[in-house]
Amino acid sequence: MTEDVRVGVDIGGTFTDIVAVRDGDVDVLKLPSTPDAPGQGVLDGLAEAAATVDLDPGSVAFFSHGTTVATNALLERDWADTALVTTEGFRDVLEIGRQTRPELYDFRTEKPRPVVGRDRRYEVPGRLDERGAEVEPLDEAAVRRVARDLAAEGVESVAVSLLFAFENDAHEQRVADLLRAEAPDLSVSLSSDVLPEIREYERTLATAVNAALEPVMDEYVGELERGIADAGVGADLKIMQSNGGIITASAARDRPVDTLLSGPAAGVQGAAHVAGRAGLDDIVTMDMGGTSCDVSLVRGGEPVISTERSVGDYPVSVPTVDVHTIGAGGGSIAWADEGDVLRVGPRSAGADPGPICYGRGGTEPTVTDAHLLLGRIDPGLFFDEGAADLSAVREGVRRAVADPLGVTVAEAAQGILDVANANMERALRVVSVERGHDPREFGLVAYGGAGPLHACRLAAELDVPRVLIPSAAGVLSALGLLISDIVYDYSTSMVRPWAAVDPSTLTDAFERFEQRGRERLAAEDRSPDAVTVDRALDLRYAGQSFDLRVAVPDGDLDETALSRVAERFHERHEGRYGYASPDEPLELVTVRLQARGVVDPPALDPPADGGAATPAEERTAAFDGTDHTTPVYRRADLTPGTTFDGPALVEGTESTTVVLPGQGAAVDDLGNLVVET
Repeated sequence: MTEDVRVGVDIGGTFTDIVAVRDGDVDVLKLPSTPDAPGQGVLDGLAEAAATVDLDPGSVAFFSHGTTVATNALLERDWADTALVTTEGFRDVLEIGRQTRPELYDFRTEKPRPVVGRDRRYEVPGRLDERGAEVEPLDEAAVRRVARDLAAEGVESVAVSLLFAFENDAHEQRVADLLRAEAPDLSVSLSSDVLPEIREYERTLATAVNAALEPVMDEYVGELERGIADAGVGADLKIMQSNGGIITASAARDRPVDTLLSGPAAGVQGAAHVAGRAGLDDIVTMDMGGTSCDVSLVRGGEPVISTERSVGDYPVSVPTVDVHTIGAGGGSIAWADEGDVLRVGPRSAGADPGPICYGRGGTEPTVTDAHLLLGRIDPGLFFDEGAADLSAVREGVRRAVADPLGVTVAEAAQGILDVANANMERALRVVSVERGHDPREFGLVAYGGAGPLHACRLAAELDVPRVLIPSAAGVLSALGLLISDIVYDYSTSMVRPWAAVDPSTLTDAFERFEQRGRERLAAEDRSPDAVTVDRALDLRYAGQSFDLRVAVPDGDLDETALSRVAERFHERHEGRYGYASPDEPLELVTVRLQARGVVDPPALDPPADGGAATPAEERTAAFDGTDHTTPVYRRADLTPGTTFDGPALVEGTESTTVVLPGQGAAVDDLGNLVVET
């Protein structure tokens, strides 16, 4: 009996990755991205899969997509004409923001441009108090006047963020009804739906971002749905969220703010899944593609989730996989600055024209070009028009780096890699050492087209004992789309002294969230047995500005259960900050619940056992300035039980692994390449 085909498509800055799983077999395609029309890259991938791996679109039963459309629109400020409706007196919340400054002592620094300009921000009378009780009724006539102004101005989308709407959303819901009655074509985003939590700036910003991106995502997802349907795919389109779960296309259209880290989250999910199967529950993940390097932490098999993540200039406080991103990729451009200091990134050659060695017109040297000059990449392996033009690469590095710095081309190439590695090492320290985690207690899972080229060096520098390179390392984000669960997050702030919290109040909130989650998952054909819920509370010491999330045990909530939650908070606080104050009063901040529809991951056939692999060839490659005669293995030839020592190069169809001198490598039972550093 033939298994239904599952397809995952991840769009990166340089490549679009397609993974198809059927009958345990994995087919992989990697195509150049189409930045001007990202959805076209998805459709091109389907057509290429039909032609090269005999993929019948009609057999696709599951289709999931990781997208950067919302991210790029936010970073490039390419969003819809958006307005904000807020409580009288709070028009300038987006302008004021927080007192934090990008550069503390730079008096010329400027705050980011508000998502909604002041001429598009409208106040309406009406007021609730901090418990949601009405102090002043909503002025409905004022709302109607605003709606008529918005229609006359041609505004596409509006964000509604009223004071204390997280305690009582009645005023916001009424504003939405009036706006839609007066301007039916207007997209409306409510803070009580997008982020019903305290902190006016973050709540208003998240709602404004959602409103600004909603028409953009609606158009993109709509066109993509039509495109894959026209290609013969009958499966519904699923979209990866920033929190590591997938949602329906309609949910993504309504909540684009939840997709800002869609692609990186899929990669972390894939890494956690692969590492868990290999017996590694605590890992640092490293996804290095053509334009960026994303690093994250996985504890106990679960990615770390945060609500304190910025995208570009904007702190968007929705739940996201805690990914730290820097501009370091295979396409990162190297140059010597005015002070004769070597710089690498964040500017990237991208997909077009790409590195010099791609032969598509690129003239600025990149990290990939440096690897090529040092013998770590086969000149004829990855490029469209036969072997790369080594003379053009050498000339580019000489002109931009070697001559300005007074070094040889080989020294310049090594310097490019050293600087790129230093940048990535700092990023890895951010998610580990700077958060109280010892890298020696973790494994490093490297993926992306360029991740395995750098992972073993970075692990050695950080004393990470083991590196795991999945068999599909170059397309792991696309594979992660096929193993991720369906996830919906619910939250509401209830700021009050912990001693005054009634267990029944929390029970009611959790039950309301659970019912909404189960109903939504049932509509997506998830049986009750496949649904799990996780409850949590955000707590803080009275007087603190920020809080910590604490898991709430299953079962009935009573005074004993709340006491246990308080004990967990003190334990977490001591682990995070080095101290706890059990005698200090606590404060409840936010109630949270995550509803998860568990997805059975596709079965993957283990690689066949075989004898010891022999190198396909030998090549001169440079390591730390010294040339080595280096064996080159084909990844497809490495079967479970194969072992070899570095220096060595392992070439796959979508990525190359560099094993350093003195390191040992082995292939485990699942086909992962494991390097002991």
